[in-house]
Amino acid sequence: MNNKPSSRYDLEDRLIQFAVRIIDVAEALPPTVASKNLGGQIVRSGTSPALNYAEAQSAESKADFVHKMKICLKELRETLVCLNIILLKEYFKENKLADLVRENNALISIFVKSIQTAKDNGK
Repeated sequence: MNNKPSSRYDLEDRLIQFAVRIIDVAEALPPTVASKNLGGQIVRSGTSPALNYAEAQSAESKADFVHKMKICLKELRETLVCLNIILLKEYFKENKLADLVRENNALISIFVKSIQTAKDNGK
């Protein structure tokens, strides 16, 4: 996505890729009232972490950084619930969304740890 070396881990790029995959899921949902609602919700919650993480990088204080990171975490948890509803409704086969659910869980873990580290050590 950017000119950074490919060997460098970049959470922002990972969140952007996650957002694109979430949009793909929403766009592949069937055209029903319920799925349109879920699609809109998952687009909002699934793209929000990338946007809020970018804001966190310019936080005005440690507290502001932690707050923005917590927003990312809340949105990732909401996205996971949406994915689980989509799976239970059987709009997709479970194996089609398995990698996305794993990535969602991995991102949640990253944010939990990052928030704790920021609280313990400062930004």
